[in-house]
Amino acid sequence: MFADFALISVLLVISHLLRSRLRLLQNLLIPAPILAGFLGLIGGPQLLGWLPFSLTGEGKIAMERYPYELIAILFATLFLGHQPHRPTLRTMLRDVGDTWFYNFAAYIGQFGVALLFGLYILPLMFPDLNPGFALMMPAGFAGGHGTAAAVSESLQAGGFNDAQSLGFTFATIGLLIGIFGGLTLINIATRRGWTHLVSSAQELPESTRSGFLTPEEQTSMGTSTVSAMSLDPLTWHFAIVMTAFGGAHGIDYLFRHVLESKIILPLFAVALLVSAVLQLVLELCHIGKYVDRQVMARIGSSVSDYLIAFAVASIKISVVVEYMAPLIVMSLLGFLYAIGMLWFLGRHLFHNFWFERSIFAYGWMTGVVGIGVLLLRIVDPQLKSKTLQDYGLAFVGISPLEILLIVVVPPLVARQIILAPAIVIVVIAVACFALSAYLVGWYRTPPGEFRPGEQEIIDELKSP
Repeated sequence: MFADFALISVLLVISHLLRSRLRLLQNLLIPAPILAGFLGLIGGPQLLGWLPFSLTGEGKIAMERYPYELIAILFATLFLGHQPHRPTLRTMLRDVGDTWFYNFAAYIGQFGVALLFGLYILPLMFPDLNPGFALMMPAGFAGGHGTAAAVSESLQAGGFNDAQSLGFTFATIGLLIGIFGGLTLINIATRRGWTHLVSSAQELPESTRSGFLTPEEQTSMGTSTVSAMSLDPLTWHFAIVMTAFGGAHGIDYLFRHVLESKIILPLFAVALLVSAVLQLVLELCHIGKYVDRQVMARIGSSVSDYLIAFAVASIKISVVVEYMAPLIVMSLLGFLYAIGMLWFLGRHLFHNFWFERSIFAYGWMTGVVGIGVLLLRIVDPQLKSKTLQDYGLAFVGISPLEILLIVVVPPLVARQIILAPAIVIVVIAVACFALSAYLVGWYRTPPGEFRPGEQEIIDELKSP
């Protein structure tokens, strides 16, 4: 395992250096973990065989298991960290109601649409397809490689052994669609005057393209909360994360092998619960304030980079070839869904800067939040639209509901209980869109005209 992590680390370093030097890679905006994953896939046992990745006793690639473990570590970081000023639900609805409703509904809506499409349309084209196949598209698109790993666990337990490779493939396709599709949409928007903070597609800062920040752009990764004379601050935080991860494995072993329970939560969900309880215990012991949320976020992001690299490197090429046609069909559905959300709902539901907010949502709806931020920076270089701030506030209320969906729906689909959860999801999504229109507003303003509050922000931006 350590040798595999060393190999993928070398590929991550090489990929980042290639991105910093090759203008083609900079123009394509390919994230380094994706590039590292492709290098691992090409040089690994499936193709060239140059990279000595470990094999199991059965001859399988050992790193196929790593994303399953890494997603549990990633989820263990989500509830760890001191947050003294957590906003209430009432505050979120008052201040960022349209962002909350739109982002939550768009996320779960993709799952509902995919399930219904997989239930009624996909079997007409591919009769022998596993019912869980359709679920892997939103798991990869809206969720990314981490969610794909989490969702595939339940489907594999139900007998769908190809779920993980398919989920990773969808997640990789989604990232590429997010980047290239987003850049195309931005070019169309700027030409038609839908963007108000820039008049043309802005050139990204050189640091964003190369991957290396200038001294003026560099910021602190977090706060040292313990004395290095006793324990290094990073060791303290990482040890807390691994404590939650170890606790999750202990509980998982207890239920599976000691109690032999038939109802078992996915490992990532157990890790999430353990981390929440651990943070609560630390708070009750007045130690919680020594766990820095920003450091935990950085640990989670680092784990995510390794997760993506291993996920892409472990994609089974034979599975991709076997499912090529349905992969294309479902990927097209995911792309059209994201476009439809932007044009038919985003431009009517957001109270201001509708395109800036919608293109950010498009980015994470097809890839990850990082892609959304990248696209947003092109049309809102100084982040004056408050899209990121509003999303950050809204996500506090969205994340528990997203996790609940990931925990509840996949086991039902694995047992081929599909129609009921699909209908419930779609009804909730439609209700959220309707509530946003009722409580915040349904804006019929032409896409190129100003909305309330925009002119003041633009004037402030122009003032010396």
